[in-house]
Amino acid sequence: MHAKTTTSNTGINRRHFLKSASVLAAAATAPMILPRRLFGADAPSKRITVAMIGTGRQGFGQNLQGVNVEGVGRIPGMIEVPGVQIVAVCDVDSWRLGKAKQAVNDYYAKNTASGAYKGCDAYADFRDIIARKDIDAVMISTPDFWHVPMAIMAAQSGKHVSCEKPLSMSVRQGRQLVMAMEKYRVVNRTDSEFRSLRPQNHAVEMVRNGRIGKLEKVEIQFPSDPTPVPVQPDMPVPKELDYEMWLGPVPEVPYTEKRVHMPFDILKRPNWMRVDNYAQGMITNWGAHYFDLVQWANDSEHTGPVEVEGQGEFPKSLWNTMINFEVNYHYANGLAVTCRQTPTSKPFIKYIGSAGWILLEGYPGAMSASDPGLLTSKPGAGELDFSQTLSDKTDFIVAIQSNGKTLEPIAVGHRAISISQIGLIACQLGEKLKWNPEQELFDGNNAANALLAAPLARKQWAM
Repeated sequence: MHAKTTTSNTGINRRHFLKSASVLAAAATAPMILPRRLFGADAPSKRITVAMIGTGRQGFGQNLQGVNVEGVGRIPGMIEVPGVQIVAVCDVDSWRLGKAKQAVNDYYAKNTASGAYKGCDAYADFRDIIARKDIDAVMISTPDFWHVPMAIMAAQSGKHVSCEKPLSMSVRQGRQLVMAMEKYRVVNRTDSEFRSLRPQNHAVEMVRNGRIGKLEKVEIQFPSDPTPVPVQPDMPVPKELDYEMWLGPVPEVPYTEKRVHMPFDILKRPNWMRVDNYAQGMITNWGAHYFDLVQWANDSEHTGPVEVEGQGEFPKSLWNTMINFEVNYHYANGLAVTCRQTPTSKPFIKYIGSAGWILLEGYPGAMSASDPGLLTSKPGAGELDFSQTLSDKTDFIVAIQSNGKTLEPIAVGHRAISISQIGLIACQLGEKLKWNPEQELFDGNNAANALLAAPLARKQWAM
């Protein structure tokens, strides 16, 4: 075991780094870049020890190692954030686990005199990480159905939590997660990089600063999904996979590779993302990004729409998450939001105001606007300025260092994913539904309210 590492409550005061009085007022939503020296030998707190739980496509790539994004630059992985020490990795797939451990040790070995490093531990059971008292924080990058139990257990043990989106499998489950973060008072973040992408936060900045007048409508289009696959025959469980542990709380079913992930592959989109026991499809996968941007642009991060209706297709196959949908939302302030997916659709988000529009297409977001001058618009005195927003991983670590809040706490991420989930329910029932965002209940519809809870778990996970 490693020696215990603690964090100080007298960390960085981010207010000293804000650019203007208006940004000072928005400090909780727009943390700024901090000098790297603050994380060096003269850092105000010790290094933050982090464990990576889940080392698949997202966990191993973007979350651990980082990625270069054309037009944006480097989005650092957790291992690259100043002040961080990755001390453990965890996965139920021993091949993936071995690759992650090797990647961490190789990274740190470059900075040792001997050129060797073996300080990263590997675990097949996440509870072994939860039990370690010398780990300050966890980065959870598992299949969606595991997010809530793992995050709650981590918070119970006093660990700070960064959790991949979508955060939860139901509105009530998400609320339980928010309550746990508040109860155990740990720093927490919804791990979505969209707020840190300059094209995306620039558009929100302009909307919030009134560049297109009053925001009246947002149009969203999600990427298309691959063709659903039929039910597959049962297959032997690969020797490198602990399938029983992979299933964890969800119903027990025979193994087939189109249900889990492709063996010995860390690059392909995992198959479980298309199975409704493990994920909820594109409306939550990209909805976690786009609905969060809507909430941010609408200045409604802690509430939500009041009405929803929609329709979609539910394939009768192994890959059975909703596809080819259209969902419409209305907010109390008059904002209308439409989202859709088709067999050939590509992602975009369009903000339409009383005096113009802004469109962002693809990833990270190619911007166009009703007025070309908006493309180079800069905030004026007293306006919001998101141009120096930290990357998602850096934002999480700085909040731990400063004992502060992150740019997208789990309470905010929960509100975004709940919009996806009530849209899914509207499509499942084929009805227009009245939503009470304060109570997180549908008005007068017992059938809809019954769908707000995730199915009962077959196992309760505890230490």
